[in-house]
Amino acid sequence: MEHQLLWDDRFNIGVDIIDREHKKLFKIMNKMFAANQDPSKRQWFCQEGIKYFKEHAIKHFSEEETYMQSVAYKDLEAHKRLHQDFRLQTLPALEHELEKTDYSQDAINHFLGVCAGWLIGHTLTEDQAIIKNESIKWSNLLPIEEQEAVIQTILQLLHDMFKLDPQIVSECYSGEKFGNGIYYRLIYSTDNNVQREVILIFEEKLLIDTIGELIGNRSGKLNVMLMNAARYTAMQFAERIKKYFSSSDTFILKNEHLLTYEQFHQTIEKELPRYSLLFDTGAGYFAFCTLIPRNSNIEDSIAIHKENDAMEEIQKYLLKSEQESHHKKKKLLVVDDSAVVRQAIRQLLQDDYQIAVADSGLSAIRSISLDRPDLVLLDYEMPVCDGAQILEMIRSETDFADIPVFFLTAKVDKDSVNKVIPFRPEGYLLKSTKPEDIKRNIDHYFEKISQSAYLQSNIK
Repeated sequence: MEHQLLWDDRFNIGVDIIDREHKKLFKIMNKMFAANQDPSKRQWFCQEGIKYFKEHAIKHFSEEETYMQSVAYKDLEAHKRLHQDFRLQTLPALEHELEKTDYSQDAINHFLGVCAGWLIGHTLTEDQAIIKNESIKWSNLLPIEEQEAVIQTILQLLHDMFKLDPQIVSECYSGEKFGNGIYYRLIYSTDNNVQREVILIFEEKLLIDTIGELIGNRSGKLNVMLMNAARYTAMQFAERIKKYFSSSDTFILKNEHLLTYEQFHQTIEKELPRYSLLFDTGAGYFAFCTLIPRNSNIEDSIAIHKENDAMEEIQKYLLKSEQESHHKKKKLLVVDDSAVVRQAIRQLLQDDYQIAVADSGLSAIRSISLDRPDLVLLDYEMPVCDGAQILEMIRSETDFADIPVFFLTAKVDKDSVNKVIPFRPEGYLLKSTKPEDIKRNIDHYFEKISQSAYLQSNIK
């Protein structure tokens, strides 16, 4: 089964009444993922899922907020704001889209993607912060009155520019994947080096059906001209919203980037949102995020340099996306706490494989849950949660027990090998091995899998 949510002990926050409800939600989501494979069950399961989520939102959020009050949790109000957004904005908007489109596959995908992403992210971050009494990143959101002004401006822009009648899906969008998207990042700075980061996310079909139609794109596909037109549209959009950055500073555009979904998610997880908004335009989903940068360095993003030909950079981005889509490359997840190692392996393998990266055990589990890889390259020596513990978590979940895992390690000693043999790793790759030999080992592994599948099909 391609999509399943992997539960492990790290989701437990140690409060029984809350943990029990989280486990129920994971089971409900997994049933809906399974039902999505059967057209006769999709609508009924979505209806039941919406009903369950609504009941959950009233009961569970109330219990969670009561607990937060009892322990004097310092970010109670920010946490309540997230609950209120999901209950009063996100669920009604998803339900409206399902009913309006007669439970179309796009609407179901939006529903499953947004709910699964919200559940995993909220449980792993905001709910975990409660027991540690830590601040959550959403404490930096604009006050509700100011955020409402941003929302109304964006709604009006979408209507004026594209003749759409959008509605807000979330006022606290945390990066849930809602389909094939284009992720466009702008970095603004003042003379005093105060920075703001803007990310605009367009579902591909939204660009094709709006900007593509305006410029006469008859192919029904993304191309360089459409992407460049979308880029200038996005800049105009951001310029109209820029007034909400600060009342006193003048912000100038300094950098532009095109990101993959993984790079976008890396950004939104680590930086502080001032507002992060998700809209259903009726022609596709659109998100607009403004962040306070803490770490603007994104591995392997495609930068659009003003001194170079922007069309050439866009062509590279489209070519890379097209190659990944058409050739259906095997998906590899690289888990390592070293950014240098992650980048080196990405560069080594990205021509032949789809590469996702994670820098910790929690990030790895989340990535596996949302987008099952064909192979995991797992650093053995990591702080907090080492490779053996992560592999144990993967093997403990039935739906993920068969995911192949290779350990990346600086050494292979007898004790380390014996420790993980019960969890069935496919093998070990020494980090000191020549890069071409690491790639050869991975290529050889997939060749063996393909040959085995071919033989079995012929025997049958």
